[in-house]
Amino acid sequence: MGDTGTVADLGTIARWVGRSAKRIAVAVVGGALVVGGVVMLALPGPGLLVIIAGFAVLATEFAWANAALGMAKRRASQAGQSIKRRTGRR
Repeated sequence: MGDTGTVADLGTIARWVGRSAKRIAVAVVGGALVVGGVVMLALPGPGLLVIIAGFAVLATEFAWANAALGMAKRRASQAGQSIKRRTGRR
């Protein structure tokens, strides 16, 4: 009564758990960085840089985060240009 279907099912389940665990870990770490960065926008700290780092972590697993990362990079670049204009630096 060698049921090979059970072994194949266990392998499929193991791969699914491994993949899901990685996605969950990436979501938790990336989400924590984004939330921490948003908090730092109101408090002292490198808020935009931490938000960008969070989206970079999230972008390793989620396509929507890749688009958000591009937007965050553009916003950071605009902020840098604005500061340069205000301070007279080039």
